[in-house]
Amino acid sequence: MQIVRGLYQVGGDMNGITFDGQDAGYRDGNSYVLVAPEGLILFDCGCGDTLEQIFANMRYWGLDPDAIGACVLTHAHFDHAGGAHTLQQRGIKLIAQAVTAESVAAGDERCCGYLYHKTFTPCTVDEVVHDGDMIDVLGLQLEVMHLPGHSMGCTAFLFDWEDRRVCVSGDVIGTLLDGHFGWSGSFDFDKEIYLKSLIRFAKVDTDLMLPGHGMIYFHKPRRRVEVALNNALIEWR
Repeated sequence: MQIVRGLYQVGGDMNGITFDGQDAGYRDGNSYVLVAPEGLILFDCGCGDTLEQIFANMRYWGLDPDAIGACVLTHAHFDHAGGAHTLQQRGIKLIAQAVTAESVAAGDERCCGYLYHKTFTPCTVDEVVHDGDMIDVLGLQLEVMHLPGHSMGCTAFLFDWEDRRVCVSGDVIGTLLDGHFGWSGSFDFDKEIYLKSLIRFAKVDTDLMLPGHGMIYFHKPRRRVEVALNNALIEWR
């Protein structure tokens, strides 16, 4: 699905773009592809069992999976990073925040394989990034914003594209279809830290927000974050 010119959603089972045995579920997070100046950037890679579906969706839009130069991971959960080891075997560079990198390398409970009755295959992240970093990925400048809580490695990535400020937000907030927050059963979920992340994120203006599940936010995404923050303040104190 083309979002704007050069930016596509190519995975995600909640809106039926990929399928991993459950309709409109959480087994396969949203994956996005950006046509950067020096190659294709993949944001999250789903559970791994749907990679061929992701690649087929890319080919439909004339995007060659062999042109993927980097995969940016928002966090280590199986539905977002389960295919990372396969991408690395294909020579694709993996980029992630330090806690996410540590979790992916360990392949432990922080990756939540138990939730899907699957085993997470560990792999080593090639480039470890930190909060506040500005990194060059295939000619695109990405801002790193570490927003822990849903998991301790949760990270948003922001960039400018087509005269818009775009944010790939992972599971920092929940889908409009099902709650305000990322899943609270995560092995390293922390409500107090999560609230601080929402307070910080609610100050950020963007034009387009690409979440980890469900619908894309095309109009004033900050309003959606503010709603999530408001509900957290009501429910969590």
